Amino acid sequence: MFSKKRHYATLTVPGTAQAPPRAKEPVVKDNIPEGLMSKCGSCNEILIARELQKNLNTCPHCGHHFPVDARTRIEWTLDDGRFFEYDAGLSSADPLQFPDYPEKLRKAQEQTGLAEAVVTGEGTLAGHPVVLGVMDARFIAASMGSAVGEKIARAIERATEKRYPMILFTASGGARMQEGILSLMQMAKTSLALRRMHEAGVLFVTVITHPTTGGVSASFASLGDIILAEPGAMFGFAGRRVIEQTIRQKLPDDFQTAEFMLKHGMIDRVVHRKELRDVLAAILRIHAGGWTHAR
Repeated sequence: MFSKKRHYATLTVPGTAQAPPRAKEPVVKDNIPEGLMSKCGSCNEILIARELQKNLNTCPHCGHHFPVDARTRIEWTLDDGRFFEYDAGLSSADPLQFPDYPEKLRKAQEQTGLAEAVVTGEGTLAGHPVVLGVMDARFIAASMGSAVGEKIARAIERATEKRYPMILFTASGGARMQEGILSLMQMAKTSLALRRMHEAGVLFVTVITHPTTGGVSASFASLGDIILAEPGAMFGFAGRRVIEQTIRQKLPDDFQTAEFMLKHGMIDRVVHRKELRDVLAAILRIHAGGWTHAR
């Protein structure tokens, strides 16, 4: 997710003895020590990190959902966290020779331990084989470059070939501007792969996490046979400010939230993270029982 220091001085009044120094009061910091506690971005409650992790990184007071990295999400979703990863070393090049882009990629790889902004592979969920993809917002805001699109398209193709249902957790700031048109092409490429999956009658489930915007929301994130979302997740194309300036109208306070999208028929269900694995398992069980696409 996304210190101030207080300086203490002793005031001496002329003609008086200086009072003995008092013990310094604890310095109040705006940010909580990393690894010990966290502050809820919604209700501002201070949360013990260990308890927060037990609660699957959700606030026990207001239900706010904290971001989750890809590896943790995989561990929570698949049986015993067992996972066979696809295309682990695939990463973007610098096709446009964009200034400082290679350095930005290198830093993102070092900070996250990932080659790119999405992790794909296969495992089982409640005993059902499944292809899983998880986008990680720590990696350049999970922007969709050519490698991200390629990894997702390959995962879709493998799921179609094996006839395994696919679950994709989305989170993205949109297309990766450093790759220009090559980034935008991934929208068409992934959408075409999903068309073939649909024609083959293979299930595709998307789980919208905060935030899912731009070219990702306008392509594979919106093409799930079943679309779930975590509470409060932002899901939309352009930002609120851009839309308001374009249409010259004030938008509702809950605009582009998962709850707003559910109310307007854009998604199928808002699911709390603690219930998500059970809901996904139920969907896979129904699918295994003979559910197919209407043709």
